[in-house]
Amino acid sequence: MSERLAICMFNNSLVRGGAEEHMLGLLRALDRSRFRPLMAAPAALLDMLRPDLPPDVETFACELFSPLQAAAALRLARFVRREQVQIMHSHLFRASLVGSPAARLGGVPVTVETPHVRELWRRGWKSSYAIDRAAGRFVDAYIAVSRANARYLAEEKRLPLEKIAVIRNGCELEHFSPARRASAGLRRELGFGEDDPVLLLSGRLEPQKGHAVALDALVMLHREFPGVRLVCIGEGALRAELERKTEVLGLADAVRWMGRQSIVQEWIALADVCVLPSFYEGLPLVAMECLACARPMVATEVDGTPEIILHEKTGLLVSPGDAASLAEAVARLLRSPQLAASLAQAGRSWVENHFTFERQVRETEELYTRLWSRKTGRQLAPAPEEARCAD
Repeated sequence: MSERLAICMFNNSLVRGGAEEHMLGLLRALDRSRFRPLMAAPAALLDMLRPDLPPDVETFACELFSPLQAAAALRLARFVRREQVQIMHSHLFRASLVGSPAARLGGVPVTVETPHVRELWRRGWKSSYAIDRAAGRFVDAYIAVSRANARYLAEEKRLPLEKIAVIRNGCELEHFSPARRASAGLRRELGFGEDDPVLLLSGRLEPQKGHAVALDALVMLHREFPGVRLVCIGEGALRAELERKTEVLGLADAVRWMGRQSIVQEWIALADVCVLPSFYEGLPLVAMECLACARPMVATEVDGTPEIILHEKTGLLVSPGDAASLAEAVARLLRSPQLAASLAQAGRSWVENHFTFERQVRETEELYTRLWSRKTGRQLAPAPEEARCAD
């Protein structure tokens, strides 16, 4: 049959982070001969994403954040019914909690949720995950972005094992080349010396990402490497607090807060070492991107990160919250350029062999069609070889 499945991505976040980049990647890459992509999200998020959205993706501004917003849920239900959406794919639990029931109300046959991360922020009754299991009645499948994420969904959230599919994130390797070099003069523009070691931390300025730990580690690194510098790209609620901490620690000359950058490759190319001191993750895209650029990385041993950063094979791992261990691991790479280069090259090969974006998209499309066929009893035509499209 020539039918195209209408796939609506739903996200009710007000920030642009890893989950949103993941969603954007799928919207760009879905096979246009078999899928018709749409997106529903708050107007603020749509505005942030619009420069990178393919022009054929129809969007719907939807301010739906709570199950108590009946009017907003009805508007979303009417939208998916009007567009004859066959699959609603919500990103993060807070989106699925409101989006999946609205999709059911709108007659959508298949609902999918990608939780993305272990929700370490939960406290009190929310940490029992009872609401997740109740809302799961409206969800046909959960995409776990790492094997660790799958264990979390099954063992901690106690979601049905048969609903969990592991589809690990992938990296668009063509955009992240080891041969890329930072533009001439970027170090000078930042006020760095040509021989100053540069560390890069790419991530939202939120408690999850551990920027404060990186600042404490930088103080320790300065004892051996007084010229070491830290570049942070990303925005978030902690910016003012982190800038104050930088001043208090006497690091104002050593740290640059560059905000969100659309071309992250330029900044990775600048780095001698990339760091990711997160307290929790799903399967961090930035770790793949840094390895794809053949940059050595130090990261925390949390959730899916060790599936990318294999300790002393593709990078170095440290415990979360441990500034001294983070500083020592970075120092180890700065002391030994040979070790740094060896880990970086092995990291690039690991990503090439295990984390391609093409594999992620193919497995996602296969899940979509399998779920839809199971629910409707109908079959979708296989993809023609030449039909893959995007931007």
